[in-house]
Amino acid sequence: MSRSVSESAGGILVLGSRSPRRYELLSHLVGRERVMVRAPLDAAEAGFAGLSTLSEISGRLLEIVRTKCADVMTQLTNSGDFHTAAGIVTADTMLVARDEDGRPVVLGQPPDDDTWREVVREWFDRYLLQLPHAALTAVCIETPDGRRTERVVRTDVLFRRDACEWLEWYLDTGESRGKAGGYALQGAGSLFVERVDGSPSNVVGLPLQETGEMLRELQLV
Repeated sequence: MSRSVSESAGGILVLGSRSPRRYELLSHLVGRERVMVRAPLDAAEAGFAGLSTLSEISGRLLEIVRTKCADVMTQLTNSGDFHTAAGIVTADTMLVARDEDGRPVVLGQPPDDDTWREVVREWFDRYLLQLPHAALTAVCIETPDGRRTERVVRTDVLFRRDACEWLEWYLDTGESRGKAGGYALQGAGSLFVERVDGSPSNVVGLPLQETGEMLRELQLV
């Protein structure tokens, strides 16, 4: 009989992320006892200005997760914990909408100040309530012996036609803060969604099926 993911190979997986949602998702795959969180020290990330295609945006996302992975690897080496890690997992999620000319527009997290409500309202009015949008998550997994696998996973999301009727109520919940694109599929933001094509957990921040496949590729599960 084949073993489940959580019952397979052991070893600590270091999650290079501050996101509690990614921690929960990775724990679903391998068990909480195997997950150690070590967030990158450098919170600065490369931006998306000037990128005009999904391919370019995906490439930038991969650059970001590689940088996060290198940051965490350096931390483990400097702290003497390098030998305790079976692998490092980093990820980054962005929503990509289209403007009126069909060009991709990257929607990250709203500003962490009093302008967040106006910014999210504009995102909904100009992009999210009009056409389908895509959630792109880049995942990078690296082992201490230098093996690495990475990929970008895409999920397409379509909102309900009457979603605009709930926007002000949703903004009042405050759930938009800290969420890519200004909404949480795993929370109250799910009421906006009519259809999800692809991995729902990818929109939340970590595609479970694909991450499981990557862990198996590196024999970490």
